[in-house]
Amino acid sequence: MNGYWMGGLLGFVGLWLLAMAYAAWRFAVRREARAPLPVSLPRVSILIAARNEEGALPRCLASLRQLDYPAELLEILVGDDASTDRTAAVAQAAMQGFAGRFRVVSITENRGLARGKANVLAHLARLATTDFFFITDADIGLPRRWIAALLAPAVPGVGTVTGITAVRGPQLFHHLQGIDWLLSLSMVQVVSDQGRPVTAMGNNMLVTRAAYEATGGYEALPFSVTEDFALFQAVLAAGFDFRQVFNAEVRADSLPVPTWAALLRQRRRWLRGVEGLPFRLRLELLFFSGFWPALAGVAWLAGAGPALGIWGAKVVVQGVLAYFAHRWAGLRLRWWLLPLFELYTLALTVCILGFRLVGGPVVWKGRRYD
Repeated sequence: MNGYWMGGLLGFVGLWLLAMAYAAWRFAVRREARAPLPVSLPRVSILIAARNEEGALPRCLASLRQLDYPAELLEILVGDDASTDRTAAVAQAAMQGFAGRFRVVSITENRGLARGKANVLAHLARLATTDFFFITDADIGLPRRWIAALLAPAVPGVGTVTGITAVRGPQLFHHLQGIDWLLSLSMVQVVSDQGRPVTAMGNNMLVTRAAYEATGGYEALPFSVTEDFALFQAVLAAGFDFRQVFNAEVRADSLPVPTWAALLRQRRRWLRGVEGLPFRLRLELLFFSGFWPALAGVAWLAGAGPALGIWGAKVVVQGVLAYFAHRWAGLRLRWWLLPLFELYTLALTVCILGFRLVGGPVVWKGRRYD
């Protein structure tokens, strides 16, 4: 009987390694067509939901002031979501003398079904005066060509264009988060390049007015703590196409999550979005998350030697994908972090499994969502 179990486990990890190698190959050889900008540059709106972000928001706004796009064509709207700090004041100070249109909007009531960040964006979208909504977060720094690089693929019929996000910070914990994000986004890109929609990034995305209004807006969508995914699905259901862009020109740099507890709260929120994925994608995620239990089974039946060999193969194959993900993003992979990253992902996998078993509410920006 042990032989059958061992054969099954080895078959699974072998298939897992082949799938990861295939993803690394597809990502390494991919080509990304660069669409030209329209001859006449349009006005665009940048929407930022902010709740108690006095520390992070000035960095975000400073990066927006450095955009390689005419300031007079920019409309920047910051939604102050019942902040108890100086979010509104620091935003006004950071944008003093800005040549474009800037406004801080105090959010005091809910629109329709929207709550939290979705509610803020619902208000800002109704106030926006352009045909292109660029959505980002207060803890994000944007590259100079952000507007142009997301705008170019937004050809007629395309409702959403999504960029990539890199987590960057000085500490080891921050570096591990950065590898995690780019690895995950590279796998999303491989699937998206095959024409299969996965998700959008609520801190780095463009939504056209036509697509947004076709959904009825956030106030008409069932509430979700993963509001970007909910909007992405609704735009697709309304008949619009999507684009995923993976290069340095669309790379938004996020401040890292400061603590392990905060990281787990973030992942608990993301799990709600995973539940809405198509069945095939959920099966694929389940497959990739099954590596660690399978490796534990190999170690139990065959000993530490074979298990360590398989683990080493995983580090190499996954490292190749991480290398190309960093290269496309305009960053350099710290190879020496890969063994530590394995321990990080193992701990994260165990904690996420615990979440699935225990359940409980999502706590986000100081609010509880049951």
